[in-house]
Amino acid sequence: MTELGNKIAMKRKDLGMTQTEFADKMSVTRQTVSRWEAGTVMPDIDKIGEIASILGVSCDYLLKDEMTEVGKAPVKGVSRLLQSAMGKVVRLNFFDEEADIDLYNTDCRIMDFEGNWMKVEAITKKGRIEKLIPVSSVLSLEFGKEED
Repeated sequence: MTELGNKIAMKRKDLGMTQTEFADKMSVTRQTVSRWEAGTVMPDIDKIGEIASILGVSCDYLLKDEMTEVGKAPVKGVSRLLQSAMGKVVRLNFFDEEADIDLYNTDCRIMDFEGNWMKVEAITKKGRIEKLIPVSSVLSLEFGKEED
């Protein structure tokens, strides 16, 4: 079964629809739907929009293998690390040319992140600061000790 076939079958079943019911809505045979789901035949590209509409998903969801949830890409690599670090004490190490003087050698907390940016909070000599920094500027991070 292909990823596309898997997604069609899963969403069709989630909707409580039989292959025959889905085929009728698509104006194809039940055998055609069966072949799509088994991955032996791919739907014509002009059918993808209609499939997506009937199943209530996006075309991206159907066509991109890395899309595992409706409309959402899976959390991978750096995003997974940042997600696990949110709200925890960390020390950020920056690439030399990207160094942030306010956060140099300072414990901070990652408050949020989205895409290529993260919001951090730190207590510095200047007091409590919040900054939005590019994820690409961070070379590494070290988890610090949580205060009791």
